[in-house]
Amino acid sequence: MKIPKYIIAVCSLIVFFCSAADTLVAQRVALVLSGGASKGGAHIGVIRALEEQKIPISCIIGTSIGAVVGSLYASGYSPDEMEKLMNSAEFQRWASGTLDEKYIYYYRKEDPNSSWISTNFDFNTKFKSLLPTQIIKTHEMDFQFMEIMSPPNAVCKGNFDSLMVPFRCVVSDIDSTEAVILGHGDLNAAVRGSMSIPLVFNPVVINNKLVFDGGMYNNFPADASIREFHPDVIIGSRVAQRYDKPDRDDILSQVLSMLMERQTDTITYPRSVMIIPKIPSVSPLDFSKTSILADSGYVAALRKIADIRKLVHDTISPEVMAHRRTAFKNRQPKLQFDSIHITGLNKLQESYVRQILKHGHKIVTLEDLRREYFRFIDEGYIKSIFPVARYNDKTGYYDLYLDIRKTNDFGVQFGGNFSLGNINEAFLQLQYRLLWTNAFRFTMNGYFGKIYSSIKADARIDFNSKKPWFAEVNYTYNHLDYFKSATFFFDDKTPNYIKEMEYFGNLRTGMPVSNNGKLSLGLTYAFTNDKYYQSNTFSRNDTADQTNFNFFAPTIAFELNSLNRKQFANSGVRLLLSVSYINGREDMLPGSTAVSKIPVTQYHDWFKFRLLYDNYFQSLGPLKIGFYGECAISNEPLFSNYISSLLYSSAFQPIPESQTYFLPSFRATNFAAAGLKLVLRIYKKIEYRLEGYIFQPYQQIQENPADYSPYFGDKLTDRAWMASTALVYNSPLGPISLGANYYDKQPEPFTVNFNFGFIIFNHRAMP
Repeated sequence: MKIPKYIIAVCSLIVFFCSAADTLVAQRVALVLSGGASKGGAHIGVIRALEEQKIPISCIIGTSIGAVVGSLYASGYSPDEMEKLMNSAEFQRWASGTLDEKYIYYYRKEDPNSSWISTNFDFNTKFKSLLPTQIIKTHEMDFQFMEIMSPPNAVCKGNFDSLMVPFRCVVSDIDSTEAVILGHGDLNAAVRGSMSIPLVFNPVVINNKLVFDGGMYNNFPADASIREFHPDVIIGSRVAQRYDKPDRDDILSQVLSMLMERQTDTITYPRSVMIIPKIPSVSPLDFSKTSILADSGYVAALRKIADIRKLVHDTISPEVMAHRRTAFKNRQPKLQFDSIHITGLNKLQESYVRQILKHGHKIVTLEDLRREYFRFIDEGYIKSIFPVARYNDKTGYYDLYLDIRKTNDFGVQFGGNFSLGNINEAFLQLQYRLLWTNAFRFTMNGYFGKIYSSIKADARIDFNSKKPWFAEVNYTYNHLDYFKSATFFFDDKTPNYIKEMEYFGNLRTGMPVSNNGKLSLGLTYAFTNDKYYQSNTFSRNDTADQTNFNFFAPTIAFELNSLNRKQFANSGVRLLLSVSYINGREDMLPGSTAVSKIPVTQYHDWFKFRLLYDNYFQSLGPLKIGFYGECAISNEPLFSNYISSLLYSSAFQPIPESQTYFLPSFRATNFAAAGLKLVLRIYKKIEYRLEGYIFQPYQQIQENPADYSPYFGDKLTDRAWMASTALVYNSPLGPISLGANYYDKQPEPFTVNFNFGFIIFNHRAMP
């Protein structure tokens, strides 16, 4: 039987169309990006090579850092833009948890103390709740991811298929011990969840489930790409095989090795190509080598182009991609907020947060929100805060959703200083924080040592108006015993017997004038009692002279402080300008060794101006140079005798140890002093410090040997020198230092010291 020609023609056409289906229908090419922490910078180079070779990326799926890179690309970021972002100092700061200095508000900071360790607790919770859930704070990272991901999420309306490139994100649900593939919802929450390395970054709640790093259960989601996208071709970029062998010196690598489940890292799909860049050694959270890693990914991808072209016939030009990217970005609405929704706080606390973030404004810009958001975080009342911005088509603005976990109300700090000499002290502080319609802070601390003891109670309230301000009241008891301040290595053959006791209250109010600066107005009312012998010849049966000076002192001060450490800083600047008026009554009660046995009562008042400037300049390689200057200008009169005149004059104490000695050569009513500091970084946190200072009094206070009366010496004479050299290791708890100091004009000018901890005291009564 002869077959009609038209049937043969139809069959031929069917065969032709079937064989040419790959060229008539666009191929679906899926890109799979593995996890691998900072090594994910290589993914950028892979994408750059694919774009340059005109290979289309139809869809993309990623885990952990692969989710970060994949989401950025799907949101319209070019390879160059991704590299610039991930290679930036800002991105490195987000990953390390270091908050930008412009978000640190000095006026909220407590006075520096000797604490080593600080923790918060609640009497109603178990001890295990005190343990940290994260090593690195993610406050800035979370905000920046919200800023980056929310506009593209507004365009796709929470459907990741509608991004510039369809996208999937892998997270781990540890409750069900399985990987979860996210294709809908909040893009920034999905990506942050995918990179939530356990114990390193805090987890994220998605659909009422706590999710962690996707690499725990699927670090290379090639299998998921098949289920989600049904691709014709899979291109895989693998930058890490599971996680590297743990390093004994890298705690993060140890955590990752313990927590990440061993998985397959190959593609079994027949139409697939695997790209494995040659990765140099890099720390998991070191993104400073992103450009190097991107180059390695680029080279590795180029080597696979021939294999890819055997499977992928379609092309897309860079010009078309640039046009598509621009069109997608132009559709993204600007971040402006008109409503704030808060979970995790009570109604009064919610009202407090809204007042801070909005200040009564109907619309809040991104910059205004950023400033107030980090100001709120800096108050220290919250443990974690996760922001999500959702675009509202009806209003044309974003709704801000904040999931907030407040810190426990009670806090404790402890520390002090351990010394081979007499500068041993213990420090303990208890604190209660109350977040209400305003922020309250109640603190009590104590120092306990041979030379110095102190108790301080403090209460503070912060008013978060558009221009914030605070009010604070405190009461302090200080006791110093200079008789016990002989060093371990040297005995002072004629030690001065001097004991100082102070009881004073202070009322203060202030406001910020910059991120690092504050202006404050204070009023001090003090009762002081000093006991001393005016000669070094006395017995157990003798009684000491006493000077009581009760005074009040209003003070206005401007202070700027960006020093990076509370002791042994090596960067930043501190500037203090203060003007005080002191008015009080002196009552001198003679002891058994006094020449005159007649009590003396005098009234004194004077003005005092103080300037302190401490600055560390730019590094010269491993060397930092610092300058320290200080001056006091006053019309302070002399007291009834030499010792009391020195005790109430201004002291120059730039070296921590110098606070524990009574040094007449470095006390005066008017003086100027300056010095240089050289800080040489030897290895990581180990430094060698060399400091030298010159002290010039306007007129040194002198003693009349006949009756111990004081008088002013010649002008601009009697200058003195002070120097210090030390080897310092800045440990996580506090500094460990071994050094020697030189104090000019002292019976034993040299001291050798070893200290572990901080030599820091509560404020003194005299401003």
